[in-house]
Amino acid sequence: MSKRDYYEVLGCGKDAAEADIKKAYRRLAMKYHPDRNPDDADAEAKFKEAKEAYEVLSDKDKRGAYDQFGHAGVDASQAGGGFGGGDAFSDIFGDVFGDIFGGGRRTRSQVFRGADLRYELELTLEQAVAGESVNIDVPTQAECERCDGSGAEPGTSPTPCATCSGAGQVRVQQGFFSIQQTCPACKGVGATVQDPCSECAGRGRVRKVKTLAVKVPAGVDSGDRIRLAGEGEAGRNGGPCGDLYVD
Repeated sequence: MSKRDYYEVLGCGKDAAEADIKKAYRRLAMKYHPDRNPDDADAEAKFKEAKEAYEVLSDKDKRGAYDQFGHAGVDASQAGGGFGGGDAFSDIFGDVFGDIFGGGRRTRSQVFRGADLRYELELTLEQAVAGESVNIDVPTQAECERCDGSGAEPGTSPTPCATCSGAGQVRVQQGFFSIQQTCPACKGVGATVQDPCSECAGRGRVRKVKTLAVKVPAGVDSGDRIRLAGEGEAGRNGGPCGDLYVD
Protein backbone atom coordinates (compact mmCIF):
# COMPACT_ATOMS: atom_id res chain seq x y z
CA MET A 1 0.00 0.00 0.00
CA SER A 2 1.35 3.41 -0.94
CA LYS A 3 2.26 5.82 1.81
CA ARG A 4 0.34 9.01 2.39
CA ASP A 5 2.02 12.36 1.97
CA TYR A 6 3.73 13.26 5.25
CA TYR A 7 2.38 16.81 5.22
CA GLU A 8 -1.11 15.42 4.71
CA VAL A 9 -0.62 13.01 7.61
CA LEU A 10 0.17 15.87 9.99
CA GLY A 11 -2.35 18.24 8.43
CA CYS A 12 0.32 20.83 7.57
CA GLY A 13 1.18 22.74 4.43
CA LYS A 14 4.55 22.28 2.76
CA ASP A 15 5.60 25.72 3.98
CA ALA A 16 4.80 24.88 7.61
CA ALA A 17 7.28 26.11 10.20
CA GLU A 18 9.08 23.65 12.46
CA ALA A 19 6.96 24.74 15.43
CA ASP A 20 3.74 24.08 13.50
CA ILE A 21 4.92 20.60 12.53
CA LYS A 22 5.77 19.83 16.13
CA LYS A 23 2.41 21.12 17.34
CA ALA A 24 0.54 19.03 14.77
CA TYR A 25 2.41 15.88 15.77
CA ARG A 26 1.76 16.46 19.46
CA ARG A 27 -1.96 16.76 18.78
CA LEU A 28 -2.07 13.52 16.78
CA ALA A 29 0.21 11.65 19.18
CA MET A 30 -2.02 12.45 22.12
CA LYS A 31 -5.14 11.50 20.15
CA TYR A 32 -3.92 8.15 18.83
CA HIS A 33 -1.47 7.02 21.50
CA PRO A 34 -1.95 3.27 22.19
CA ASP A 35 -2.33 3.87 25.92
CA ARG A 36 -5.38 5.98 25.21
CA ASN A 37 -6.71 3.56 22.60
CA PRO A 38 -6.06 0.03 23.88
CA ASP A 39 -6.72 -2.79 21.40
CA ASP A 40 -7.42 -0.28 18.63
CA ALA A 41 -5.34 -1.30 15.63
CA ASP A 42 -6.49 1.66 13.55
CA ALA A 43 -5.39 4.18 16.21
CA GLU A 44 -2.04 2.40 16.56
CA ALA A 45 -1.49 2.57 12.81
CA LYS A 46 -2.30 6.29 12.76
CA PHE A 47 0.04 6.87 15.68
CA LYS A 48 2.90 5.12 13.87
CA GLU A 49 2.11 7.03 10.67
CA ALA A 50 2.20 10.38 12.48
CA LYS A 51 5.45 9.45 14.22
CA GLU A 52 7.06 8.48 10.92
CA ALA A 53 5.96 11.72 9.30
CA TYR A 54 7.25 13.80 12.20
CA GLU A 55 10.64 12.07 12.28
CA VAL A 56 11.17 13.05 8.66
CA LEU A 57 9.67 16.55 8.62
CA SER A 58 11.30 17.60 11.90
CA ASP A 59 14.76 16.81 10.50
CA LYS A 60 16.06 19.53 8.18
CA ASP A 61 18.06 17.19 5.94
CA LYS A 62 15.39 14.51 5.73
CA ARG A 63 12.73 17.11 5.04
CA GLY A 64 14.79 18.56 2.22
CA ALA A 65 15.24 15.14 0.66
CA TYR A 66 11.55 14.38 1.05
CA ASP A 67 10.51 17.68 -0.48
CA GLN A 68 12.70 16.97 -3.50
CA PHE A 69 12.24 13.23 -4.03
CA GLY A 70 9.22 12.23 -1.98
CA HIS A 71 9.27 8.96 -0.04
CA ALA A 72 12.09 7.68 -2.22
CA GLY A 73 14.34 10.40 -0.84
CA VAL A 74 14.22 9.26 2.78
CA ASP A 75 15.39 6.09 4.45
CA ALA A 76 12.27 4.21 5.42
CA SER A 77 14.19 2.14 7.93
CA GLN A 78 15.01 5.29 9.87
CA ALA A 79 11.68 7.02 9.42
CA GLY A 80 9.47 4.05 10.29
CA GLY A 81 9.36 1.73 13.24
CA GLY A 82 7.32 1.17 16.32
CA PHE A 83 6.55 3.44 19.17
CA GLY A 84 8.78 1.89 21.81
CA GLY A 85 11.73 4.28 22.07
CA GLY A 86 12.46 6.56 19.13
CA ASP A 87 14.09 9.90 19.83
CA ALA A 88 11.23 11.85 18.28
CA PHE A 89 8.71 10.01 20.44
CA SER A 90 10.59 10.51 23.70
CA ASP A 91 11.39 14.16 22.98
CA ILE A 92 7.92 15.14 21.93
CA PHE A 93 6.20 13.32 24.75
CA GLY A 94 8.52 14.84 27.31
CA ASP A 95 7.21 18.19 26.10
CA VAL A 96 3.60 17.00 26.00
CA PHE A 97 3.61 15.71 29.55
CA GLY A 98 5.46 18.77 30.79
CA ASP A 99 2.92 21.11 29.23
CA ILE A 100 -0.15 19.19 30.38
CA PHE A 101 0.78 18.04 33.84
CA GLY A 102 3.48 20.50 34.86
CA GLY A 103 6.17 17.82 34.98
CA GLY A 104 8.98 16.99 32.64
CA ARG A 105 11.53 14.35 31.81
CA ARG A 106 14.47 14.86 34.13
CA THR A 107 17.02 12.40 35.36
CA ARG A 108 18.91 14.70 37.70
CA SER A 109 18.10 17.45 40.16
CA GLN A 110 17.06 20.81 38.84
CA VAL A 111 19.04 24.00 38.90
CA PHE A 112 17.21 27.27 39.26
CA ARG A 113 18.16 30.48 37.50
CA GLY A 114 17.99 33.59 39.64
CA ALA A 115 15.22 36.09 39.04
CA ASP A 116 15.77 39.11 36.82
CA LEU A 117 15.67 42.51 38.53
CA ARG A 118 14.60 45.93 37.29
CA TYR A 119 15.81 49.30 38.48
CA GLU A 120 14.38 52.66 37.54
CA LEU A 121 17.19 55.17 37.12
CA GLU A 122 16.45 58.87 37.23
CA LEU A 123 18.87 61.13 35.34
CA THR A 124 19.17 64.84 34.95
CA LEU A 125 19.01 66.23 31.44
CA GLU A 126 22.74 66.94 31.57
CA GLN A 127 23.54 63.35 32.57
CA ALA A 128 21.35 61.93 29.81
CA VAL A 129 22.94 64.12 27.15
CA ALA A 130 26.56 63.70 28.22
CA GLY A 131 26.47 60.12 29.47
CA GLU A 132 28.37 59.05 32.57
CA SER A 133 28.92 56.27 35.08
CA VAL A 134 26.30 56.22 37.83
CA ASN A 135 26.39 54.17 41.03
CA ILE A 136 23.13 52.47 42.01
CA ASP A 137 22.14 50.44 45.07
CA VAL A 138 20.12 47.36 44.19
CA PRO A 139 18.32 45.17 46.77
CA THR A 140 18.83 41.55 45.77
CA GLN A 141 19.06 37.93 46.86
CA ALA A 142 22.76 37.01 46.92
CA GLU A 143 24.47 33.69 47.49
CA CYS A 144 25.16 33.09 51.17
CA GLU A 145 28.89 33.40 51.76
CA ARG A 146 28.84 31.31 54.93
CA CYS A 147 27.57 28.14 53.21
CA ASP A 148 28.48 29.00 49.60
CA GLY A 149 24.83 28.70 48.64
CA SER A 150 24.37 25.11 49.80
CA GLY A 151 22.07 26.05 52.68
CA ALA A 152 23.96 23.67 54.99
CA GLU A 153 25.98 24.70 58.02
CA PRO A 154 29.73 24.74 57.21
CA GLY A 155 31.24 21.32 57.90
CA THR A 156 28.05 19.58 56.82
CA SER A 157 26.51 18.91 53.42
CA PRO A 158 23.02 18.52 51.99
CA THR A 159 21.97 14.88 51.74
CA PRO A 160 20.21 13.24 48.78
CA CYS A 161 16.47 13.51 49.12
CA ALA A 162 15.01 10.24 50.42
CA THR A 163 11.73 10.76 48.57
CA CYS A 164 13.18 11.10 45.05
CA SER A 165 16.64 9.52 45.62
CA GLY A 166 18.27 12.79 44.61
CA ALA A 167 16.58 13.04 41.20
CA GLY A 168 14.44 16.05 42.07
CA GLN A 169 11.50 14.31 40.41
CA VAL A 170 8.99 11.67 41.44
CA ARG A 171 6.90 9.44 39.19
CA VAL A 172 3.14 9.56 39.64
CA GLN A 173 0.21 8.00 37.84
CA GLN A 174 -2.07 10.32 35.86
CA GLY A 175 -4.86 8.42 34.16
CA PHE A 176 -3.32 6.41 31.34
CA PHE A 177 0.15 7.81 31.86
CA SER A 178 2.93 7.51 34.37
CA ILE A 179 4.64 10.90 34.51
CA GLN A 180 7.31 12.75 36.43
CA GLN A 181 6.67 15.76 38.63
CA THR A 182 8.77 17.97 40.88
CA CYS A 183 9.50 16.22 44.14
CA PRO A 184 7.35 17.82 46.89
CA ALA A 185 9.90 17.00 49.59
CA CYS A 186 12.93 18.80 48.12
CA LYS A 187 11.12 21.12 45.65
CA GLY A 188 13.13 19.71 42.76
CA VAL A 189 16.55 20.38 44.27
CA GLY A 190 17.33 16.70 44.81
CA ALA A 191 18.78 17.22 48.29
CA THR A 192 17.62 18.20 51.75
CA VAL A 193 19.44 20.10 54.48
CA GLN A 194 19.57 18.44 57.89
CA ASP A 195 21.68 21.14 59.60
CA PRO A 196 20.63 24.53 58.15
CA CYS A 197 23.14 27.35 57.82
CA SER A 198 22.75 29.83 60.65
CA GLU A 199 23.26 32.78 58.29
CA CYS A 200 20.63 31.99 55.66
CA ALA A 201 18.41 29.54 57.59
CA GLY A 202 19.01 26.88 54.96
CA ARG A 203 17.88 28.96 52.00
CA GLY A 204 21.35 29.33 50.46
CA ARG A 205 20.70 33.00 49.73
CA VAL A 206 20.59 36.16 51.81
CA ARG A 207 19.05 39.56 51.31
CA LYS A 208 21.58 42.31 50.64
CA VAL A 209 22.02 45.60 48.84
CA LYS A 210 24.54 45.54 46.01
CA THR A 211 26.23 48.68 44.70
CA LEU A 212 26.86 48.70 40.97
CA ALA A 213 28.38 51.19 38.56
CA VAL A 214 26.17 51.66 35.51
CA LYS A 215 27.73 53.23 32.43
CA VAL A 216 25.04 55.38 30.86
CA PRO A 217 25.69 56.03 27.16
CA ALA A 218 25.50 59.59 25.88
CA GLY A 219 22.17 60.56 24.39
CA VAL A 220 20.16 57.95 26.27
CA ASP A 221 16.43 58.54 25.92
CA SER A 222 13.40 57.82 28.05
CA GLY A 223 12.33 54.21 27.49
CA ASP A 224 15.86 52.98 26.76
CA ARG A 225 16.97 49.96 28.74
CA ILE A 226 20.42 48.82 29.86
CA ARG A 227 20.96 45.11 30.56
CA LEU A 228 23.59 44.03 33.07
CA ALA A 229 24.04 40.29 32.54
CA GLY A 230 24.42 38.20 35.69
CA GLU A 231 23.66 41.07 38.07
CA GLY A 232 20.19 39.84 39.05
CA GLU A 233 19.36 37.52 41.93
CA ALA A 234 21.59 34.54 42.64
CA GLY A 235 20.50 31.18 41.26
CA ARG A 236 19.86 28.11 43.38
CA ASN A 237 21.36 24.65 43.33
CA GLY A 238 24.18 25.83 41.08
CA GLY A 239 21.93 27.78 38.72
CA PRO A 240 23.09 31.00 37.01
CA CYS A 241 22.29 34.48 38.24
CA GLY A 242 19.53 36.47 36.64
CA ASP A 243 20.05 39.78 34.84
CA LEU A 244 19.51 43.37 35.93
CA TYR A 245 17.59 45.73 33.67
CA VAL A 246 18.06 49.44 34.24
CA ASP A 247 15.28 51.59 32.79
